[in-house]
Amino acid sequence: MSVRGLQTYFETEDGTVRAVDGIDFDLEKGKTLGIVGESGSGKSVTNLSVMRLIPQPPGRIAGGAIHFGGNDLLKLSNEEMRRIRGDRIAMIFQDPMTSLNPFMRISDQLMEVTRLHRGYGKSQAYDHAIRMLDLVGIPDARERAANYPHEFSGGMRQRVMIAMALSCEPELLIADEPTTALDVTIQAQILELIRKLKQETGTSVILITHDLGVVAGMADDVIVMYAGKVFEKASTSRLFAAPGNPYTQGLLRSVPGPTSNGKELYQIPGLPPDLAHLPSGCPFAPRCEKARDICRNEFPPFVEVEPGHHSLCHFAAEVFTGAGGS
Repeated sequence: MSVRGLQTYFETEDGTVRAVDGIDFDLEKGKTLGIVGESGSGKSVTNLSVMRLIPQPPGRIAGGAIHFGGNDLLKLSNEEMRRIRGDRIAMIFQDPMTSLNPFMRISDQLMEVTRLHRGYGKSQAYDHAIRMLDLVGIPDARERAANYPHEFSGGMRQRVMIAMALSCEPELLIADEPTTALDVTIQAQILELIRKLKQETGTSVILITHDLGVVAGMADDVIVMYAGKVFEKASTSRLFAAPGNPYTQGLLRSVPGPTSNGKELYQIPGLPPDLAHLPSGCPFAPRCEKARDICRNEFPPFVEVEPGHHSLCHFAAEVFTGAGGS
């Protein structure tokens, strides 16, 4: 997948909210891309745009291109996009209780996917549904398939969502905060399940999260978003070793580590900006400890600090070198 110049805007009473404002990224086949940033940075809107699920109105995809499998998804008709969505591209949403139909049995919801996209008959679709529930670790799958979503725990519902997303062996799986509402033990199980299934099926993954620890263990490459922009883009190892953006540095400092010893965690000062009324210059400048006059007055360039590692900052090279980069 190749995304170029993607712009997704929302019209509000306060003005136009540029939730995603001209972002670029690539995802290679079989790789995992992590998209990180605070709430409101544009992570989920980016991937709802990829899926063409932006509510219109108030939202609209104002520009850009999303190239996937030889097509620009933004130029496809609604019917053409429906054939791709759930088949070649699938999404795991962060709250399975609102994503699953509470009035349908689990088996019926899983069967619906393969009957629609693969043309399976009722018996074939049912057998496939049971295999998928087994695959994602639902115990007594044949018996539990007759249950309704409220009869499953949060972790089991998320497994059902993964089974549904993988039913048609998609080329791309988008996981939007897939472990947010789960306890730590279940989080680890869900992430390990996604990693295992990715290795077995060769599916590419976009992992949306605010948890840098999850990204460190799952992603090959990372983009860091802030105020609808890509602030940093690099391989996971390089981004953690030598971040080239003050915002990324702030996020990394906020992660609890083994040496925290009960100390108060670092917090990036201030709050993310109002996207309908962005400040002039760099959108992060009001919160940045390294901000200078040029940061407050001029929008920063997106520069390469080393091969394959880019940062949106007037002083990216200085930040990168100070973080241990060459």
